[in-house]
Amino acid sequence: MKIVIVGGVAGGMSAATRLSRLAPEADIVVFERGPEVSYANCGLPYHIGGVISGREELILQTPQRLRARFGLHVRVHCKVTGIDRDARTVTVHDTANDTEYAERYDALILSPGAAPVVPNLPGIERALTLRTVADADRIIRELDAGRPITTAVIVGGGFIGLEVAENLHRCGLHVAIVEATDQVLAPLDPELAELVHAELLRNHIRLALGTSLAKVLPDAVELADGQLLPADLVILAIGVRPDTALAKTAGLAIGPHGGISVDAAMRTSDPHIYAIGDAVEKPDYLDGEPVLMPLANTANRQGRLVADTICGRPVHLRERLGTAIVAVFETTVAVTGWNEKRLRAAGLPHQAIHTHPTDHAGYYPAASPMALKLLFDPATGAILGAQGVGGSGVDKRIDIIATAMRSGLPANELADLELGYAPQYGSAKDPINILGYIAENLRTNTTRTVQWHQLANLQRTGATLIDVRTPGEHAAGHIPGSINIPVDELREHLTDLPAGPLVVYCGVGLRAHVAVMLLAGTGHDCVNLDGGYQTWYPANQHTCRQATDADVLAASPLRHEHPDTAVPLSASASDQPGLSS
Repeated sequence: MKIVIVGGVAGGMSAATRLSRLAPEADIVVFERGPEVSYANCGLPYHIGGVISGREELILQTPQRLRARFGLHVRVHCKVTGIDRDARTVTVHDTANDTEYAERYDALILSPGAAPVVPNLPGIERALTLRTVADADRIIRELDAGRPITTAVIVGGGFIGLEVAENLHRCGLHVAIVEATDQVLAPLDPELAELVHAELLRNHIRLALGTSLAKVLPDAVELADGQLLPADLVILAIGVRPDTALAKTAGLAIGPHGGISVDAAMRTSDPHIYAIGDAVEKPDYLDGEPVLMPLANTANRQGRLVADTICGRPVHLRERLGTAIVAVFETTVAVTGWNEKRLRAAGLPHQAIHTHPTDHAGYYPAASPMALKLLFDPATGAILGAQGVGGSGVDKRIDIIATAMRSGLPANELADLELGYAPQYGSAKDPINILGYIAENLRTNTTRTVQWHQLANLQRTGATLIDVRTPGEHAAGHIPGSINIPVDELREHLTDLPAGPLVVYCGVGLRAHVAVMLLAGTGHDCVNLDGGYQTWYPANQHTCRQATDADVLAASPLRHEHPDTAVPLSASASDQPGLSS
C-alpha cells in the first residue's frame, strides 16, 4: 500500500509513525513544505524568550532518524500543490531544487495545519507571525540584528499572543497587547479575564482592549481608535485559519466553519482521502456540531485514529471538550467545555458556581490561591464547562473536571471523588469536592445563589445587600449600598433587618452560606452572592481597561492599584472551607 501524508508536524507525523507500526510493509511518504518535521511548535515562544535555549531541543525528529527507525520517506522543502483524485496522484513542488513531479497514492492523508491570520493593512509586511521554527528564527534574528529593539506590539490577546508577550518581556522589551474585544483569552468569562488583565499589568504589559490594528508604521502602530503605540517589533497573533487551499482545489467538502469536513473516521468526501489536525472540523462535546479546535492533543489523537482506519480497525473520534491551558507570568489559566458567554448565546440553561480555594491546605506553608468557575445544567447536573485562574493546582482541577465531563459525572457527584490528600497536596475537602457540595446544595434547593452580573438589577428592584464580613474587611472595600452585619453578630440583629428580599455576601461565599441558611430558617427571603466579593470586585472594576503607559508604570507589582478596594486573590482564613459547606 502506498500512503502519502501532506504535513509532517503533530497529526501528520503521529499518523505516519502509527502506520509504520501497524503496516510495516506499507510505503509511507511524508511531504513537508518547510525545512523541519516533528517539531514542538508549542515551545516556540519560550525559545524566543530563552527559556528553551537550544533550537535543537524543539526538533523532536529528523528525516534521517524517521527513516532509520520507522522506514518513513520524509521529504522536506516539498509543497503539495494539487490532487488528481481520479488518477490518485498529488503534484509536488520541490522548492529546494525547483522541480515538480507527481506522486501516486492508495490513501492520502491531509494534515496541512492552519495558517496565521494576516490582515490586509498598510505596512503589514513589517509584522511577523509565529507558527513554525523558521518564524521563531526570524524573530530571533530581528532581536539580534544590532539595531535598538526596545518596544514590541503583540496584535491578539489569545494563548499565543500572551505567551509571546511574556517572553518578549523576558527579553527586556516594553510590550503592548492589542486586542479587538474587551478582554484577552476569549475562552474565559469576563470576571476571570480581569484577573489575567491584572497579572499582565502587574508585569508592566500595556493593554489596548476594544480596539484593533489599523496601520503598521516604520517604528509604531496606529490603532483604530487613533492611538499610536511605539513598536520596534510587531507580532501578529490574531488567530489562525484552517489551511484548506489544497482541499478546496481538489473539490473536497468544506464544513460550515471553513475547515475540511470529515466523518468520525477522518474520511473526507473522497473515500481515498483523509484529513486531520487543525485544518479539519471536529465534533463539539456539548452539541455534537462541527467546530474548529486547533489543539495539539486532538491533532495527535486524530493522527493515531486515521492510521487505524486505513489499516481496517474500527475507530470513532469522540466529541472534543476543548481543554486548554496557558501560563501568564505567575498565573495559570485553564479551561474546558463551554463558557457562560457561549451558553447564553446558545440559550442553554446553566448554573454557575464561583469558588476561591487554595491548591493545598491553608495551614500548610505556601498555599497558592485560585479562582474556579463551574457551569452545569441545573436540571440534570451535567457539567457544561469550567475555568480556572490562579497559581499552583489550577491545571490539576481543570483536568479532573475535564475527566469528569468525559465520564458523564454530574456536578453534584464531584463531592464523592476520592482525591489524594496530604496538607502539602490538597485539602481534606479538595476544591473539586467543594464544587460538588455547592452543586448538591443548589440542585436540592438547600440554598439559592445569584451571580455578580445580576446584583445591580436586584438592588434596583428593591433587594437589600448584606455584607457579613468583618468591619475591617468592609472598610477596606465593599459593594456600594451594602449594610455590614458580621456573620457572628447576625443572630443579634435578625429583627433589625429590613423587609423584603436580601442578598448576602462575604469574601468568597462560605460565611454568606452560613448566614443565608440562618436567615432562610427564620423566614427571610434571601440568596447568597455566588463567589462573594472576590468574584464581584474584578468584574466591576475597570483599571485594566485601555491602560496607558502611566497606568502600567504606576501599577502595583502585587495587586490592583486601588488602596481602598484592593483584595488578594486568596480567601481570608474565615472563608476557607475547613468545616462545612
